[in-house]
Amino acid sequence: MTVFAPLAARLRPKNLDEFIGQHHLLAPGKPLRVAIETGELHSMILWGPPGTGKTTLARLLAKNAKAQFIQLSAVLSGVKDIRAAQAKAEKARDVFNQKTILFIDEVHRFNKAQQDAFLPYVEDGTFTLIGATTENPSFELNSALLSRARVYVLKRLEEASLLQIIDRAIYIANQEDGLLDFPNQHRTRLAQAADGDARRCLNYLEVIVQLVQVNDLDQVTDEIIEEALVGTARRFDKHGEDFYNQISALHKSVRGSSPDGALYWFARMIDGGCDPRYIIRRVVRMATEDIGIADPRGLELALNAWQTYERLGSPEGELAIAQAIVYLAVCAKSNAVYSAYNEIMSDVKKYGSLEVPMHIRNAPTKLMKDLDYGKDYRYAHNEEHAFAAGETYLPEGLPKKEYYQPTDRGLEKKIKEKLEFLKSLDKSKQ
Repeated sequence: MTVFAPLAARLRPKNLDEFIGQHHLLAPGKPLRVAIETGELHSMILWGPPGTGKTTLARLLAKNAKAQFIQLSAVLSGVKDIRAAQAKAEKARDVFNQKTILFIDEVHRFNKAQQDAFLPYVEDGTFTLIGATTENPSFELNSALLSRARVYVLKRLEEASLLQIIDRAIYIANQEDGLLDFPNQHRTRLAQAADGDARRCLNYLEVIVQLVQVNDLDQVTDEIIEEALVGTARRFDKHGEDFYNQISALHKSVRGSSPDGALYWFARMIDGGCDPRYIIRRVVRMATEDIGIADPRGLELALNAWQTYERLGSPEGELAIAQAIVYLAVCAKSNAVYSAYNEIMSDVKKYGSLEVPMHIRNAPTKLMKDLDYGKDYRYAHNEEHAFAAGETYLPEGLPKKEYYQPTDRGLEKKIKEKLEFLKSLDKSKQ
């Protein structure tokens, strides 16, 4: 058996019938499929995870449109390369009456000035731009470019699609290199390890075939699979949209009282290489924003988990973080303090520097006493129930409202009862 050539290139689909996945874009009648089948060109941004077919779709569009295909990588290219592409496109148009597709891989890597450099050529039709990106275009691309291109969102490949790709690759390999016994359970394991990325899947498959050859085997074994997939990491970009999507999912799972969901997203982020310190900082935020006084133990447990992690490190300290996450997910929830704080901060900015009422000012000097600082102040501990009924503590000029409104959950239920009692005392003094 010989080692077959790079599969990602050899198995690149030559037409839409060979393309696997992205049914939401390529089903009959869908705009992108119609564009490819008819060769009708329009500028576009293909946004999706690695190994989902962005380059392949661009090449299929160029092939069907009989267009010149120029490929640049934003990592390695600059304005000079864009100018060179412009010159090639103009020559193809003026000499051969041929259209040009300029495909820019990782287009989000271009800065704003570089993106502006090819806008005139997109505008006048010198070339049709197809940009591929793994990052959210609304964050990474300027509005002028986005207004001239249609965004298509590609999805990670499902396991069934990856199994189709694996089966096709093995079929071709068996035809050319002899039979390879690749049990179904190992194909499934390979598809799962690829994590939605066809290119990664085929790269792993090449390694597996090489290991089979080196070990003079005719069957893929458990040992071969584990050796080929050792150190496999799930898709996770520590600075990209996936990062923020996953921390958002963790936070919302806690808020939604789903311990399983919260643990899952925590595990996904840890598995992807996220710094646990970042996660525990967010967990402390959850304890204050979404749990609050409904269960003050939540904040205490989150801070304890942070300290435990700092002392133990990974992986032992991660269990303490997991424990805090589960507790926050299942305990009583309240954002009453969070809401009250935001509302009162808004009023502080709105109403300006209102004066502190005279009766609650401190009076450490004779002059201040003579100016009535602290006059008629009522010491709450000397009052019945340790409460100065009818007293006011907010400045004049602030609208009369109750900022903090406790819920009926957890400790706040008791707090609410207490505040209702104190309100009744206030009313008795009116």
